[in-house]
Amino acid sequence: MDNQYFSKEGLEKLKNELEERLNVLRPDIARRLKEAKEEGDISENAAFDSAKEAQAVNEGRIEEIKETLENAKIFTGSTGKGMVEVGSSVTVESKNGTQHFVIVGAAESDPLKGFISNESPLGSAFLGHKKGDTVKVLTPKGTAEYKIIEVK
Repeated sequence: MDNQYFSKEGLEKLKNELEERLNVLRPDIARRLKEAKEEGDISENAAFDSAKEAQAVNEGRIEEIKETLENAKIFTGSTGKGMVEVGSSVTVESKNGTQHFVIVGAAESDPLKGFISNESPLGSAFLGHKKGDTVKVLTPKGTAEYKIIEVK
């Protein structure tokens, strides 16, 4: 798995989810399994089946988080070189007006809030550019042009 970039807050949120899954969900699922087994025949026991499914989902997510944490890299924002990089805040102008984006790792992207992945077409196109550069991005609707107004 490649490195995944996270803000300090995003990484903390992921660690908190892991703790919740290990220390709250896992024991709760184990209790549900035990109670369902005590009911007798588990071959047609919906509570047992539900608990087993919840266990599989939880354990899968625990492994996914552990792997992500092993490959996580924290970004602290721009290095001040004026170049767009993971962690940069970028203000751009296009035919659609002025827009503001923050370049984040894929796991934290939320395009509706302006957090775009460094792996997305738009995010990767901005990487390495600086204030004043014009960047062309191939989109499903054709080529879009963005002028970088500010990089923080």
